[in-house]
Amino acid sequence: MKTQKNFWPLGIILTFVVFFIGMASVVIIAATHRDHLVSDNYYEQELKFQTQIDDAARARAVGATIQYEAAVAKVIIRVPVAQLAQKFSGKVTFYRADAPKLDRESLLEPKADGTQTVELAPFAAGPWRVRVQWTADDKNYFIEEKITVAKR
Repeated sequence: MKTQKNFWPLGIILTFVVFFIGMASVVIIAATHRDHLVSDNYYEQELKFQTQIDDAARARAVGATIQYEAAVAKVIIRVPVAQLAQKFSGKVTFYRADAPKLDRESLLEPKADGTQTVELAPFAAGPWRVRVQWTADDKNYFIEEKITVAKR
């Protein structure tokens, strides 16, 4: 009479081995993956968020805008001309959430008509946030626009 082999112990052991290898793989991938979607000082920025909301409302009230012209790869920033005669300073930030090394920042230096044009030719294709912050007559202003730079 032939004896049948019992494969249950082997199956149970293989199931546990595959499970532990899978779990170890997930832990290793999670531990080595670096997520750059949040800035280094996230909590500090979150506390200042209400101030940013107030600054954005103030900017909308005076008619400041960011216009993206995809066909010519330019961003046109418009601030009120009346503010240029006051004590005026500001900055333009191009923020890339998925690649912080690509972020760019420059001074806000509008022409006499209140516009500043930024060429996007050297920018990498993909999603960007254009953030403009300025101070005029000791009041802060903020506008933000999401754009997507097309591949060239």
